[in-house]
Amino acid sequence: MNAFPPAPDGLLATETPGDNAPAMSVSELSTRLKRTVEDAFGLVRLRGEISGFKRHASGHCYFTMKDDKACIDAVIWKGCAQMLRFRPEDGIEVVATGKLTTYPGRSKYQIVVDRLELAGQGALMALLDKRRRALAAEGLFDPERKKPLRFLPRTIGVVTSPTGAVIRDILHRLADRCPSHVIVWPVAVQGEGAAAQVAAAVRGFNAMAEKPDLVIVARGGGSIEDLWAFNEEEVVRAVAGSAIPTISAVGHETDTTLCDFAADVRAPTPTAAAEIAVPVRAELLAQIREAGLRASRCAGRAVERAGEQLENSLRRFPEPDALLAPQRQRLDELSERLPRGLSAQLSHARADLGQAAGALRPSLLAANLRRGRERLGAVRLDPALVRRRIEEGRRTLDSLWRIAAQAHPDRPLAKGYARIEDRDGHTLISAEAARAAGKLRLVFGDGKVDASIGDGVERPRREAYVKPEQPKLL
Repeated sequence: MNAFPPAPDGLLATETPGDNAPAMSVSELSTRLKRTVEDAFGLVRLRGEISGFKRHASGHCYFTMKDDKACIDAVIWKGCAQMLRFRPEDGIEVVATGKLTTYPGRSKYQIVVDRLELAGQGALMALLDKRRRALAAEGLFDPERKKPLRFLPRTIGVVTSPTGAVIRDILHRLADRCPSHVIVWPVAVQGEGAAAQVAAAVRGFNAMAEKPDLVIVARGGGSIEDLWAFNEEEVVRAVAGSAIPTISAVGHETDTTLCDFAADVRAPTPTAAAEIAVPVRAELLAQIREAGLRASRCAGRAVERAGEQLENSLRRFPEPDALLAPQRQRLDELSERLPRGLSAQLSHARADLGQAAGALRPSLLAANLRRGRERLGAVRLDPALVRRRIEEGRRTLDSLWRIAAQAHPDRPLAKGYARIEDRDGHTLISAEAARAAGKLRLVFGDGKVDASIGDGVERPRREAYVKPEQPKLL
């Protein structure tokens, strides 16, 4: 029996009484499918490889899980995405736990993931190796980036759990070797949010006004899952970008994390990190004492050698008496000759005084004074003679002045003559000089007149007669 009889005209859909398949809307079908899928697959564990992973700005994560034959869409809502213990990446095989549902808007089914785990140790190691190679390609693990540790740090910053045995071991070892000031930045070393806290602690030490001289990032041993926070990219970048030298002491000697590659020094254990951070104070004191003893011995030997050299040098020098004997003998001779020389000089002085004393008698001095006065009186000048000499000099001067007045160049000007000068006052003595000057000045007995020759063009100066100075009257 046909459940869907054809329409009378084959075009309109009709329903007849007793039909057991009424027409449903698309929304009704989508709702039934959604309910059926969610009821049948309310909890599933799905294993597959992540592909096309994308974290939306809203915080939700979208990706595809696939194997070699099929694929299925997956979504992780924001609340669950924040609980993930690792960062999903393409190519990683995982086990997703959640429920199946449909997305009516595209008629697709997908899995809503509540928990995401790596599919075994191999997948975890594959993710670790992939991340290590990516960070190494950026140069975060290059040896050139490593900073040397300070020999004796005054302040040490420790990033670790404040309640574990790690911090007690570090403090105890530091106290035994060399007591130092320690600043502990408490963080969670595993679980949710551990990586963010460790990275924030490292950056916090670098942001302090008084930075520590060394930072130790420490954690005890555990499985690779327990140590996974120290493999997170944000921790690696924080340690690699630290301006303070860092020591990574995560896990036991056989444990290796990406934080170990990024740190400046890797310590096999937290206790070994304390041993690397500071020297042994007792050994330093012993070295100082030994250096002091060696310095004292060296100084003593130097003094001994200097004394020996001084003695050898003194042996080469003659005795002081032998050096000073000639000078002493010379002094004795001079001391004997000095009184005799003084006596002789005194005798000569007395003889000279006796000779001069005869010429210094008062009567002789008075006679010499009288003769001097007579000679002075004889050479006194006669006033009449002086006046006569003055009169003769005045007559001679008048004669010379009359001769000079007759020879003065301006004397002929009073008789109608004129003297030719250029505009600068130089006397011209030839026609050529006048033509060369062009502009002239005629000097008459009663004044001066300017004149010019030809077109009045200024011409080069020629030699001119220089007016002699007029003699001055006394």
